[in-house]
Amino acid sequence: MPLRTTKHWFGVVLDCPDAPALADFYERLLGWRVFTRTPEWATLAPSADRGYNLAFATEPNYERPVWPSEPGRQGMMLHLDLEVDDLDVAVAYALSCGAEEATFQPQSDVCVMLDPAGHPFCLYLDPADEDAEKDGADPEKAQDPSSS
Repeated sequence: MPLRTTKHWFGVVLDCPDAPALADFYERLLGWRVFTRTPEWATLAPSADRGYNLAFATEPNYERPVWPSEPGRQGMMLHLDLEVDDLDVAVAYALSCGAEEATFQPQSDVCVMLDPAGHPFCLYLDPADEDAEKDGADPEKAQDPSSS
């Protein structure tokens, strides 16, 4: 039986050296709003009525992850995938928000970025959107069966 919550809420918590600072970064990057801010904890969501958020916990002994992984060093524990319409524009914007581009880039349609605490996140293009555009179809309608 699947685990069910009564409020249909889902969140991801990222440990970091400074929760409010990392929340500020993701607020700029995603355009979401910070709803909770203390020195130890911050939450960010697209709106108050959405059932999901990102949260950030200040961890005094935080160790910045490395990516790709290296023996004996803290590797990434998770990463976020963010679909974008234009990879070059999205990378430039992420850099202007304070991200850095990872040295290793394994795919041409994905750009691995690092947030200020070192957590990797991927900016990517949806190949289905590109295929639909090449065929002259509207990618939004191609993905939404109710629009036909």
